[in-house]
Amino acid sequence: MNPDKSMALPAGLPDLPAPRARRLGAAAWLVPGGLLLAALVPLAVTDPSHRNLAILMLMAAQLGVAWNILGGYAGQISLGQTAFYGLGAYTSTILFARWGINPWLAMLAGGVLAAAISLAIGWSCFRLKGHYFSMATIAVAEIIQVLFTNWEFAGSAVGLTIPMDQEGWAVFVFASKLPYYYLALALLVLTLVANYAIEKSYLGYYFRAIKDEPDAARSLGVNLSKYKQAAFAISSFFTALGGSLYAQKELYIDPASVFHTGLSIKMALVSILGGVGTLFGPLAGAAILTVIEEGTRALFGGSGKGTDLIVYAALIVVVAVYYPTGALGWLASWRAKRRARRARAGAGEAS
Repeated sequence: MNPDKSMALPAGLPDLPAPRARRLGAAAWLVPGGLLLAALVPLAVTDPSHRNLAILMLMAAQLGVAWNILGGYAGQISLGQTAFYGLGAYTSTILFARWGINPWLAMLAGGVLAAAISLAIGWSCFRLKGHYFSMATIAVAEIIQVLFTNWEFAGSAVGLTIPMDQEGWAVFVFASKLPYYYLALALLVLTLVANYAIEKSYLGYYFRAIKDEPDAARSLGVNLSKYKQAAFAISSFFTALGGSLYAQKELYIDPASVFHTGLSIKMALVSILGGVGTLFGPLAGAAILTVIEEGTRALFGGSGKGTDLIVYAALIVVVAVYYPTGALGWLASWRAKRRARRARAGAGEAS
């Protein structure tokens, strides 16, 4: 028997889809290709305001990926993550500005401190469920904001300024926006790698079990409180790193800028808008939300104070009602419908 003829398809049948290995091989190029494209963006975008917009997108995406560990995979909707964002910003700034500690080490110290405090907070907050847990996290963030507003050593309501007497990578201070772009990109990639490692490890399976079937997970011996706190600590660590980067970029922080409740909502919305519980959903959500946010600010200017909260609320309603799986979920659904239409068309032509 001729093997070539034996494997030939009958005439008139539609082509079979490409082998899975081939499809995965093509998809594997998307990540390094996207990373290369992101690295080349500053070479094409030289306008400082446009570069700043790109930095804001990367920073928003990083915060969304960090929130996704807790809210997307573990299903614990925290609306107080700004507490750890502010802790990271203040810890690194105080250590550098007050005591001259290297800002790179100070940034890491901020992440570790935020993770440690999240464990203490989680011990009590995780006794609550659902919206009670969310309200508790908001209360914790508000309490921490009040403490820093009245703490004279931390600058009280006036805030703190990072000294600019030196510049360069050693002191994490730059006159140009370009280094901050690559730092934001590196931090985003680091957070994505950690997110991917968690997703593929036993932690990811435990987190999803806690989110989808907590009673079944408990019956199988999964310590719900332990793994909720693990998700909380990891998410808080990376959120604090994002806060430290913000402080170094702006060279000034105050309680209103790093403990703002709207920032917590933004972290959650970035993930929800793009596709909660997915690896790259926060990236899509950050791109959409940042463009809308900056567009409304440019349109309304100073008269539009509070417009961002209106936009957040409107997007939450739209996503919850029409696109609960987010932008990536909608895209996957659209592609599936398109393939189904092509398959029906091919079957009709064959008949």
